[in-house]
Amino acid sequence: MRYMNIKNKYEAKKTSKPIYLMRSRKIKVLFLMPKSIKISDLFFCIDLNDFFNMFHFGRVLGYFSSNRYFKLPKEVAVTISQVACYKGVLPQGAPSSPIITNLICQTLDMHVLKIAKKYKLDYTRYADDLTFSTNKNDFLDNKDDFFKDLKKEFQKSGFSINDSKTRLIYHDSRQIVTGLVVNQKINVPRAFYKSTRAMLHSLYTTGEFKLDDKNGTIAQLAGRLSFIDQIEFYNNKHDISGAKHNYRSLSGKEIDYRNFLFYKHFIANKQMLLITEGKTDVLYIKAALKSLYKEYPKLITKDNNGKFHYHISFFSRSRHWKYFFGMSLDGADAMKSLYNYFVGKNGLKNLCDYFLEHQTEFSEYPTVLLFDNEKNTKRPLRGFISYAELSELKKEQLEKENYVLLEPNCKLNLVSVPLPLGKNECELEDLFTDETLNIEINGRKFSRHDEDPQKYYNKDIFSKYIFQNYTKIDFTGFKPLLNILNMLNESNG
Repeated sequence: MRYMNIKNKYEAKKTSKPIYLMRSRKIKVLFLMPKSIKISDLFFCIDLNDFFNMFHFGRVLGYFSSNRYFKLPKEVAVTISQVACYKGVLPQGAPSSPIITNLICQTLDMHVLKIAKKYKLDYTRYADDLTFSTNKNDFLDNKDDFFKDLKKEFQKSGFSINDSKTRLIYHDSRQIVTGLVVNQKINVPRAFYKSTRAMLHSLYTTGEFKLDDKNGTIAQLAGRLSFIDQIEFYNNKHDISGAKHNYRSLSGKEIDYRNFLFYKHFIANKQMLLITEGKTDVLYIKAALKSLYKEYPKLITKDNNGKFHYHISFFSRSRHWKYFFGMSLDGADAMKSLYNYFVGKNGLKNLCDYFLEHQTEFSEYPTVLLFDNEKNTKRPLRGFISYAELSELKKEQLEKENYVLLEPNCKLNLVSVPLPLGKNECELEDLFTDETLNIEINGRKFSRHDEDPQKYYNKDIFSKYIFQNYTKIDFTGFKPLLNILNMLNESNG
């Protein structure tokens, strides 16, 4: 976790409000930033020597054991300290290390803040990088006294200042704080962005790129682009022009990230990717595969430890997909939004053609749009067929075989749920037996609609029950659908 701006909580109450800048699905880190970016004439930057090694196992253990906000039982504090420390100290580069050091350094920050106030400075710290900023030029007359006071305070806490990295930056110079350019607005250094774009170009045209003279990974490139994007996201939120930012008004940096997301998921995918109408569909299919794993070894396997391994990926929607592609976070209309970028529809970029122009190597694994098989013209499947303007030949194939190829280069397929015997249309729930659909949970029956929650439970509860109890469920009705997925995976993968 990098480039986090931390301001002492007491000062932050006066000048800042919390916003989320790290937008990872797994971790959200609270940044404390000014309500509007304040441009300072002077920055005084200081670096501490051997910072993380100062936080040894005993110091971490002591903090979690005795701090009044924690006071954890010894065995819990020991476990946390063992997980957080490596070779007896907090390791540099671990995402947990800056967080723990910030907790331990709260008292030190309060003392440093008092010194900063004395000299009318704003104080910012990320781990061992300290920045003091001001618009008052008379600071230059007092900077030596300030530095002496600061040095004494750090010596009391066992730290020493790295004099070789101490620097004073003026407003007419490029002002870099913890790796970010802050002259007019927060930004990444131009060299960082240009090198990232060069990596993207190399990846798209040759299938590989170099990072620190070594072959880089897609995950590393995703981290760089996510970092750039979080700064763009912050700047957009604080755009004083009031401009609306979304998938139709992306900046150049955001376009780079959008293209990369498409490449990662649909061009360089290492498994067949399944996109469903809703999240409950994913749980049904995962449960069916676990139950029938012996019959579909190309889609799922079970290791000697009893752990299942899916050989099919399930698309997960997030804020990124809504912002960059205009996708809703739930529902079938999101398929149309995504389809636009496969074929260049509705005035949006044809990203399949974009990567063809770059002579990009396309994955052999297909992407599948899965729809419930409903005949009503107002339902999602019929709406998508009309939107995609399928030819009569393709409509006939879909009606007969329940799948059709929409885009050959990106191997985008449309699949409808095969109809159970005796039904004219169906949802995935119709693939279950009546016995399964009539299962009672806590005295309530299953309902697909929003009915009285005192008498009925909804799809969300039903899907979780199915997934947790897959060994007790009859998934025979899912075999025709799994056969189609298996066939598409074998013929393309």
